[in-house]
Amino acid sequence: MSKTDYREFLVYIGTYTGGASQGIYVYRMNAYAGNLKLVSITKDVDNPSYLAIDHKNRYLFAVNELTKFQGEPGGAVSSFAIEQKTGNLDFINQQPSRGEAPCYIIVDQTDNYVLVANYMGGNVSVLPFNDSGRLGRAADVVQHEGSSVHPKRQQTAHAHSIVLSPDNRFAFVCDLGLDKIMVYRFNQQEGKLHSHPTPWAKIKDGAGPRHFIFHPSGHYAYLINELNSTVIAFSYDKSEGLLKELQTISSLPDDFDEKNLGADIHISPSGKFLFATNRGHDSIAAFSIDQNTGRLTYLYHEPTQGKIPRNFAIDPSGKFLLVANKESDNIVIFRIEPDTGELIATGDTLKIPNPACIKFIPFPAKG
Repeated sequence: MSKTDYREFLVYIGTYTGGASQGIYVYRMNAYAGNLKLVSITKDVDNPSYLAIDHKNRYLFAVNELTKFQGEPGGAVSSFAIEQKTGNLDFINQQPSRGEAPCYIIVDQTDNYVLVANYMGGNVSVLPFNDSGRLGRAADVVQHEGSSVHPKRQQTAHAHSIVLSPDNRFAFVCDLGLDKIMVYRFNQQEGKLHSHPTPWAKIKDGAGPRHFIFHPSGHYAYLINELNSTVIAFSYDKSEGLLKELQTISSLPDDFDEKNLGADIHISPSGKFLFATNRGHDSIAAFSIDQNTGRLTYLYHEPTQGKIPRNFAIDPSGKFLLVANKESDNIVIFRIEPDTGELIATGDTLKIPNPACIKFIPFPAKG
């Protein structure tokens, strides 16, 4: 299916369930108009704050961002089958994440493992799953040690995200507590994370690395730092799995000096534009990407029309951007102008309690 063939998408929205939220919300989205219709709510899922979907769109995996699971310190990971005719979720099973407050999850390129970042646990884990989507117990757990300069946020390790290189050979873990992107060699036969000759990319003290993404070309990568609200552009040596810093740029306007936390970062499918969310300034920062150098040029800030924007997502066709405003309980829909990267609000807003993560797949899920 080509990008121009998309007619509808399924949209899965993870939430924090401590308040009014009931779990994972499932919508169908018209790929032309951008309007959404509620399909179902998967209830009785504790804090499904981050989601991942396998590459064949068969299974959805959710972290359960908890500090205690089954009477022991740690969180969990839940697996669901995606009903191909409806998009509804059917629970399969659940496993311990082997660390407290899991906050990020991905599926490896072989569709054999999920990799999880446990924020409060300060570690990362690898869990296998079989052809039926059933999770096994962790095949590997790697614990981080250390601290950095922030007196409250960096007294210990805090693994905030984990991303695999496009070729599935290297894993990059943003550790907010250490001010490092930890680098591992990923053994995709055994589900193990092995030491890398260059074990980390050091980030400026007090920056607080949070989320990380590769450019579609595979030649560049980008990081948003939570604590100092900056975006870093890197060149990427894919043969060795090495990052080299190219540029650091603020995610905030020059005249903004109030409290802010950087949140999420994504690139348009065209590779032309990078977007990053600010919690406090409550905006999306937009940048153009030089395709020859990977460097960023600031374009504009767009208000998110809500409070404390957390995760956001761009649909696979690159036409729409949806942003989850956690503290105002709403998701706002923007159309992306393909030539300029301008965000234009469609006027459609979803009211969802404590939204935290948005994932798209084409509908029907297969085909």
